[in-house]
Amino acid sequence: MKNKFKINFSSISENEAFARNVVASFILPLNPTLSEISDVKTAVSEAVTNAIVHGYPDSVGEIELTAELDGFDLHIEIKDDGVGIDDLKKALEPFYSTKFESERSGMGFTIMKTFMDDVSVSSKKNGGTVVKLSKKIIDENAR
Repeated sequence: MKNKFKINFSSISENEAFARNVVASFILPLNPTLSEISDVKTAVSEAVTNAIVHGYPDSVGEIELTAELDGFDLHIEIKDDGVGIDDLKKALEPFYSTKFESERSGMGFTIMKTFMDDVSVSSKKNGGTVVKLSKKIIDENAR
């Protein structure tokens, strides 16, 4: 099965739950396990929260969420046109955060990598950030 969607939404915290639930609903035809649904929701939540908190720290912008199913392969892209990441290598390190004063742990990218099969991040100063997440949903006939 091939299927795809793209949505845009405002970078406000209420939309984090919306984004993760949309993706969870999108993969339901594959009959994922509760664990697989939870993994995908957690990774999407982290990526969208990063876009909201770090991409648009002093304003509301737009986030684009694209998801594609190709057979049992799920590909997700979360894109913002915000401030970008100054030092991407450092940002990908566990516990690194520019927002410790607001109780951020710096574990967002580490969490995404834990729950997804592949994570890639590209960013440009004042040019936004793109997070790509991929996960194979196990075919229930193979379980």
